[in-house]
Amino acid sequence: MARTLVRYARGARMFWTIVSAVEVAYLITMIVVIILEKRSPISTLAWVLALIFLPYVGLVLYFFIGPHRVRRKRMRHNRSAVEVRAQLDAEIDRHPRDVEVPHRVQLATLAMRASGSLLSTAKHIEVLGGGKDTFDAIVEAIGKAKTHIHVLYYIFEGDQTGTRIRDALIERAKAGVKVRMLTDGVGTSLSRKFRKPMLEAGIDYARFNPLAFGQLLPRVHLRNHRKVVIVDGRVGFLGGINVGDEYNEAVSKRDAFRDTHVRIEGAAVRELQFTFLEDWHFATNEVIKDKGLFPPAEPNEEQAAIIVPSGPDQEWESIEHVYFTAITQADEFIQLTTPYFVPDDPVRVALCSAALRGVRIEIIVPRRSDSLIVTAAARSYFDELIRAGVHIYEYPRMVHAKTCVIDGKVAIVGSANLDNRSFRLNFEVSALFYEDVALAKLSRIFEVDKHKCRHITKKMRAKVSIPMRLAEASARLLSPLL
Repeated sequence: MARTLVRYARGARMFWTIVSAVEVAYLITMIVVIILEKRSPISTLAWVLALIFLPYVGLVLYFFIGPHRVRRKRMRHNRSAVEVRAQLDAEIDRHPRDVEVPHRVQLATLAMRASGSLLSTAKHIEVLGGGKDTFDAIVEAIGKAKTHIHVLYYIFEGDQTGTRIRDALIERAKAGVKVRMLTDGVGTSLSRKFRKPMLEAGIDYARFNPLAFGQLLPRVHLRNHRKVVIVDGRVGFLGGINVGDEYNEAVSKRDAFRDTHVRIEGAAVRELQFTFLEDWHFATNEVIKDKGLFPPAEPNEEQAAIIVPSGPDQEWESIEHVYFTAITQADEFIQLTTPYFVPDDPVRVALCSAALRGVRIEIIVPRRSDSLIVTAAARSYFDELIRAGVHIYEYPRMVHAKTCVIDGKVAIVGSANLDNRSFRLNFEVSALFYEDVALAKLSRIFEVDKHKCRHITKKMRAKVSIPMRLAEASARLLSPLL
């Protein structure tokens, strides 16, 4: 009996020795794979330490949200982009008539090469400084649609504002206009009751990258953060405003988010159209082939504009490169508004360097965003920026606009925040334009917002308590994920 127990014990020890050896070999293999991916040193070190100290939890997290999963999804979306452009480029002339970039030629060149978009023209660019004006303009444009309407939103709520937009779409769908609506699979969750009249009216509805069974932490990666409406291929809307009562001053009054959108009319909408069609193909596997989607440029289109899409499917982080270059090229001033200010090292250094060489940099952020962690992380950057000469202003309520004016000569407006998630993980789209009236209005809006803000000074920061500084520094550690 004793000998039998000894044999069993020896066998068990041998079994667990083999299991342990396999585990160690697998762990080493995974670490080597992560190192060979040549990601940022901080990201690589974080994953390696997670696998060493939390081997089982680390492996599960890496399997579901690690960079290999991002790469698989990136390849899927990239195939959609290639297929859509291959089938449509042969049939549709995307090239507008000759147009010159009035300022910052290198910035325009970078935007086009990094994003794959073309330099386009616009007949009219209108800045919409709030949700009410934006929703009114969108409903008006929808009401004039003759051929098609394309709608793409990260958040589309089934509330009073969402119902108004939905009903406007239903009215045109019943009149024979083709309506396609795409929403993010996580950001939007519309009830069957809300969707039923849409589907009955003939509206095609799809969700971008919805949750899959067994997927953990689905909010982490690959969200479509764009907010786009396209009407007849001639009128387009983009910016920071989602569809919901919280963005609408007419409904939420003083509690509404302060946000900005733009309305573009002209050939530049064709590049916005391509962005929508790529996302639609990714979600539905359908290539929409219709020359009516891309009307030709009109003779009186004189304003240069570039639509800059960005996402994990691209080789370059195009919107981050645009911001970095715009900051480094600034001569006089930068007016920047962003709800989530968690800059990575290149953008942080660019801001400090520009301020140190005499550029007046003003940044508006919310006093308290809808994320306490993001608010704390943002404040962890204030001390260095203020020492460099950057002026930081905290808006009294949630400001959700993503705008930037450089020297009064070029502007960036879109869906991208100044954080790692927008630069590298989300699908975003911004517009780069030079139109004088639109630039002047953006600057006026910035000045009005600034006068409502609290100017953060060195003296104010010196009074921040040690526990609060610790909270800020701790939140900053999560910056790569925010």
